[in-house]
Amino acid sequence: MKLILAIINRDDANAVTQSLTKAGFSSTKLSTTGGFLMAGNVTILVGVDEEKVQAVIDIIKEHSHSRKELIPTTTEMSYGYYPSMPVEVLVGGATIFVVDIERFERV
Repeated sequence: MKLILAIINRDDANAVTQSLTKAGFSSTKLSTTGGFLMAGNVTILVGVDEEKVQAVIDIIKEHSHSRKELIPTTTEMSYGYYPSMPVEVLVGGATIFVVDIERFERV
């Protein structure tokens, strides 16, 4: 058995979990924050047999999209003056981990 952990943008979370459910996979969704933007992410956990791992990854890839966002930054010009200059960054997509499970119980 394998555990798939997928860290995705919160904007993609509903599409991913609904598609997983529609395909017959149970998942757990956890709200998480991280990365240099400290933006809201979601970690999705799915336990599956090894032969179903790729199907889950394909669903996650299909519904997790990268996008560009403008974020404000501050750079001191002089005398404590901090003009706001937005910077375009790439966010979204998915980071996926596949981990062996030694034991699994549902109680």
